[in-house]
Amino acid sequence: MAVDAKKRGKGREAASGMDRDQLLAAYRRMLLIRRFEEKAGQLYGMGLIGGFCHLYIGQEAVVVGIQAALDETDQVITSYRDHGHMLATGMQARGVMAELTGRATGYSRGKGGSMHMFSKERNFFGGHGIVGAQVSLGTGLAFANAYRGNDRVAVTYFGEGASNQGQVYESFNLAALMKLPCIYVIENNKYGMGTSVERASASRDLSKNAAAWGIPGTQVDGMDVEATWEAAKAAVAWCRAGKGPYLMEVKTYRYRGHSMSDPAKYRTREEVQKMRSERDCIEHARHRLEGMGVDEAGFKAIDDEVKGVVQEAADFAQASPEPDPAELWTDVLVEG
Repeated sequence: MAVDAKKRGKGREAASGMDRDQLLAAYRRMLLIRRFEEKAGQLYGMGLIGGFCHLYIGQEAVVVGIQAALDETDQVITSYRDHGHMLATGMQARGVMAELTGRATGYSRGKGGSMHMFSKERNFFGGHGIVGAQVSLGTGLAFANAYRGNDRVAVTYFGEGASNQGQVYESFNLAALMKLPCIYVIENNKYGMGTSVERASASRDLSKNAAAWGIPGTQVDGMDVEATWEAAKAAVAWCRAGKGPYLMEVKTYRYRGHSMSDPAKYRTREEVQKMRSERDCIEHARHRLEGMGVDEAGFKAIDDEVKGVVQEAADFAQASPEPDPAELWTDVLVEG
């Protein structure tokens, strides 16, 4: 039941493309995520961010392309590599950075950190640290939409490492059985922690992983924001038409380690550099925009504006107070 990838825009040459304004907006948002994550890495090295911190550098086109195909009322839920998803849904950089640094002005009042931020206003439902757990929760969001009879779509992101978890297949079954409007997105960045997908998955085409339940799937070049957008539009249209769930395997790549503590010795520097020099999603979008007439001054203006937003976020976070000790007793369930 997997849809032929060639019909869904696999590869850079296949995308029909965004118009100039759409691609400029996508370019800016990808650059914002890149610069934000670079700054987060710096603050982590300075000891201002503690605990786990998984950066999204290299994967920006995935969430930006998919988000461009959604409405503001659609819902998003993801795993722990989530800062890029937050920014793509429109959450403020200053609030995200404040949460990363454990400040009271953060989205979870400084108590959630990197993995546990939410925004009801932006329909972003986390950030989840338990591998694969968000897949069943995202299915629940889609169930609620179906129950209420609205036309909202729930987008559930997870990695190729999580794709073999049992709750993923339980979710596929329920979603197919009830025709739930859920788009399952496998962000295949090739490495689950330090194990390559070839060593961890017997499936060589993850877009077919839901075929047993009759769920259509497609592979897409996740280093190309336009190709991702095209594939996401098809998935959204399928779900809004009441046809049930849809599976996307978005093939991407992370430039940094799995987390800040990962030296990434399981791959060569040459492999990473090859991806950076030949496949970078931001550079690809830039080349497309150059062909549309955007000049160096235009790119510099965007870069300066993005750097300003990120620096303001870092300054805001560092100037914000830490949570009051009394916060230890809030948002805690106590049964007498």
